[in-house]
Amino acid sequence: MTGPAARLGILMLDTQFPRIPGDVGNPVTWPFPVRYAVVPGATPQAVVCEDPEPLVQEFITAGRGLIDAGCTGIATTCGFLALIRPGLAAKLGVPVAASALEQAAQVQAALPPDQTIGVLTISAASLSPRHLAVAGAPDTCVIEGVEDTSFARSILGNQTVLDVEAARRDLCAAARRLVAHAPQTGAIILECTNMVPYARDIARATGRPVFSIYTYLMWFHDSLLPPAFPAP
Repeated sequence: MTGPAARLGILMLDTQFPRIPGDVGNPVTWPFPVRYAVVPGATPQAVVCEDPEPLVQEFITAGRGLIDAGCTGIATTCGFLALIRPGLAAKLGVPVAASALEQAAQVQAALPPDQTIGVLTISAASLSPRHLAVAGAPDTCVIEGVEDTSFARSILGNQTVLDVEAARRDLCAAARRLVAHAPQTGAIILECTNMVPYARDIARATGRPVFSIYTYLMWFHDSLLPPAFPAP
């Protein structure tokens, strides 16, 4: 749903790949109204594989438009944008939830002390210690990428087609590799917002809880518009 009642504004990358139900950019994913704004020039390649800093002003301009339309919290559609979240929050003056990785400290606190977080990312080569540090993620996170998969080619290549079943197989296989290499993994965070449709499959494949931009923004939205309860 979209409409004037939306409290959550979502800054969209400039993309053409299919956004299936569950994807952060598909409005049917959310059980509440959201409002979207596309950031011109913010392609997956520019944000994931290059420096997003030159695009900051475009994000700020789009974010201000969402705030002017009534949004009281802003989110983004790429986990790599954790790097620019502090600057966005400073300029926009409202809470900003930029990356699923920003849940990491809370997730780690919930785990037994001998367990760590596994991160499934679209590009392990691009996800740096700085991304984790800015997001507040512990340096004990174990990273597993999905480069050279059908899913990554569709998303990073900004293609107009997406093989959903191949993506499901690719992501589950990567998640299994992660826990095989790091059996101390107690929970998985999906860095990539486009991985959400496969979260249940990943949880079943690994036996671990899975956190994502969906779990993050459900929590975030509850602060923007707390639920109403029947009067006693």
